[in-house]
Amino acid sequence: MDLGLKGRRALLAASSSGLGLACAAALAREGCLVHINGRDGARLAAAQDLLAGELGVQVATVQADINTQAGRQTLLEACPQPDILVNNNAGPPPGELADWDHAAWLAALEANLLAPVLLIRAVLPGMRARRFGRIVNITSAMVKSPRGPMALSTAARTGLTAFSKAMSLDVAADNVTLNNLLPERIDTPRQEFMAQRMMKAQGIDRDEARRRIALTVAARRFGTAQEFGDACAFLCSAQAGFISGQNLQLDGGSYPGLI
Repeated sequence: MDLGLKGRRALLAASSSGLGLACAAALAREGCLVHINGRDGARLAAAQDLLAGELGVQVATVQADINTQAGRQTLLEACPQPDILVNNNAGPPPGELADWDHAAWLAALEANLLAPVLLIRAVLPGMRARRFGRIVNITSAMVKSPRGPMALSTAARTGLTAFSKAMSLDVAADNVTLNNLLPERIDTPRQEFMAQRMMKAQGIDRDEARRRIALTVAARRFGTAQEFGDACAFLCSAQAGFISGQNLQLDGGSYPGLI
């Protein structure tokens, strides 16, 4: 299927590895002019080389910290009129309520609510004027299935979910969509972190930790980064113009609810 994205400009926050990089690869395969972002110059260069080697495409890199106004400005100056914005950012580590002081809450809100909201605020007027825009926020399955250890992340990302729903109603008539991807157990460095955490807590080896994690998924396996990236590309496609304000879960069928 041709997704109608050839020549579209795509700006992807926090995309030098993991889920963000998977989305960048999928959009690059569809012919988008892709800008990837990260704070680490060496990691960005490695991601650029990987995409060039695997796909034969050139992508632009933007080294910037999107948790700062200066970093967001740098990102937007590199791609001032994106047709596609993919919001992503690292979440805070798991913990307990007693661990999360005022500073921890402010950091979580800055990274997982305010940074994406302010990027959306910057690009939305241009998308509306051009009558094409696709905004995809990478959030978490925990938005719909909250768990205590992830409450810091969940609270901030739920705020982004509510904001995006509200905005989606205002801009749908301009062919601009806002949707959220809710990953769970996609095989990325984040899952390696979770496996290492389980190994330490339960005194088991890596294979056993990954096996136990996979057993929590209805599909009994980890999702692949390519599966996730392809879902993102479809939400950005010309064919997805009638899909907005939605939360698409990529969780191997694990969510037990109806809505």
